[in-house]
Amino acid sequence: MELDVFNNLATGFAAAATLQNLGYALLGALLGTLIGVLPGIGPIPTIAMLLPITFGLSPLGALIMLAGIYYGAQYGGSTTSILANMPGEASTIVTCIDGHQMARQGRAGAALGVAALGSFFAGCVGTVFIAAFGPPLAVLAQEFNSPDYFSLMVLGLVTAVVLAHGSVAKAIGMVLVGILLGLVGLDTNSSLPRYTFGISAIWDGIDFLPVVIGMFGIVEIIRNLESRDLHRVPVGARLRDLWPSMKDFRDSWPAVLRGTGLGSLLGILPGGGAVLAAFASYTLEKKVARDPSRFGKGAIEGVAGPESANNAAAQTSFIPLLTLGLPSNAIMALMMGAMIIQGIEPGSAVMTKRPELFWGVVASMWIGNAMLLVINLPLIGIWVRLLSVPYRLLYPAILLFSIIGVYSTNTNVAQLVITAVFALFGYVLLRVGCEPAPLVLGFILGPLMEENLRRALVMSRGDPSIFVERPISATLLGLTVALVALIVLPQIRKTREKAFQE
Repeated sequence: MELDVFNNLATGFAAAATLQNLGYALLGALLGTLIGVLPGIGPIPTIAMLLPITFGLSPLGALIMLAGIYYGAQYGGSTTSILANMPGEASTIVTCIDGHQMARQGRAGAALGVAALGSFFAGCVGTVFIAAFGPPLAVLAQEFNSPDYFSLMVLGLVTAVVLAHGSVAKAIGMVLVGILLGLVGLDTNSSLPRYTFGISAIWDGIDFLPVVIGMFGIVEIIRNLESRDLHRVPVGARLRDLWPSMKDFRDSWPAVLRGTGLGSLLGILPGGGAVLAAFASYTLEKKVARDPSRFGKGAIEGVAGPESANNAAAQTSFIPLLTLGLPSNAIMALMMGAMIIQGIEPGSAVMTKRPELFWGVVASMWIGNAMLLVINLPLIGIWVRLLSVPYRLLYPAILLFSIIGVYSTNTNVAQLVITAVFALFGYVLLRVGCEPAPLVLGFILGPLMEENLRRALVMSRGDPSIFVERPISATLLGLTVALVALIVLPQIRKTREKAFQE
């Protein structure tokens, strides 16, 4: 088994180490760092805007670049969090708490160094997780049939609801709206239009790009234009001060190990990912600390733990997507959209039918993490200068790029109208406190759930008991029922709300 893994990794490095794919890895790492540094952009809008560009790339090159943007943003976000108390990415919000306090105490170099080294270590361990657990999960996935896939997707959506921040009712509503939007268009069996209201532009269904660019790209612009907290003066940091002291290493390495382990596990969960991992790691470090009062005043563990956790989670969140075809968060839903655009069916077939693609992406993560370590530390001065670029100069370019990306896919003005509609809808959701991420998961999984539901009922000749007769499906549905029961129980519900509040 170990020999097979090494042979597969050799195949992956051979595919990823071509000059062209190395260029895509470097481009993704640079873009990820850039959007992580610049507040008000983020990886979700960036990946959404870049999806049209991937049409002309090879499937492996497209996935390498998009993956580099995702985990690169985790690196870049720590720089502005520490130096300017301004998170460039949602998963680095908690890094501000102690990271900026360290910077104000003249220890910005130590904070940046520990964040970068912890991120590199966690990213490498997360990639090992993919290499180790990917093949067994893919073998298990080959035992799945339509009833099992349907039950798996139900479990995934329920887990996403449980782990979503805020109201459970709102998260459930967003998932249902997403599923309904995904079912708009011609019925696959009868070829009759449904939920189209006579609008011919959506007879073929609502395209993925207008939804994500409208709800994430344009809404993010509006949200940041409303904010008055986009300009802060960064604290300086010198390159020679970036290497942490021995005391810093002794204080931070247990937090790095705990954050890496926690992030690796939370990244796999549907609804998990880098943001949840970072917050959970910070809470854990406060719980295990001998003196919790140090946190918020410059505790290096408050930087090392969350930064390791968010990078580990960013890597392992690829596992359910590449092996089971189940996106664990909104960014993985975008990656799934990119795979579908490239004509790739996400799931275990990727590893069996296109091993160079799966292992090429895995190998590129090692390469990308090494690139990020080299890029981030020496270029910190440049990244800090970018903070002086006013957002009023950035957003017109972002908006123009978004519009060009949507229009270039099929040169149809109707797509721009749909984008504007979803931008307005996304802004309304923002104002009423609803997260769009569960909606996107429902939108992606809705058609797949319907397809597997119909296949399962055809297999059983209309008998729904097939979902509880098959062992895999029954187990997954049992886990779903258990999760729902946990949400309903008052004590568990209060604990969940308290955890998110903390």
